[in-house]
Amino acid sequence: HVQLVESGGGSVQAGGSLTLLCVSSGYSYSPYTMGWFRRLPGQEREGVAAIAGDGRTDYADTVKGRATISRDGAKNIIALEMDSLKPEDTATYYCTASFWSGCSLVAGYHRYWGQGTQVTVS
Repeated sequence: HVQLVESGGGSVQAGGSLTLLCVSSGYSYSPYTMGWFRRLPGQEREGVAAIAGDGRTDYADTVKGRATISRDGAKNIIALEMDSLKPEDTATYYCTASFWSGCSLVAGYHRYWGQGTQVTVS
């Protein structure tokens, strides 16, 4: 069965940086798009970054310029590097996989989700 396992979360001081990693497996065929979403305390989940099989990327305006998503397509591993972290980046971050041909930050297009990793910025 499909598994997405996130790692790299933790507590970071404001202005610092971190890298989240997602290792996924179990697919019959590789997902076209993979991404990162987050759920801030008391809020709905929101898209953070996505990367498609052709290399296209998309970022939420809230992280644009501070985040970089990358992918090892052969291994279905993605990473999210974030710097200049702010307290408002505090959230649970989820890795996702989509078989849609676009590069979307719409949650409904992402079929598989990891369990999440907590990031706390103070």
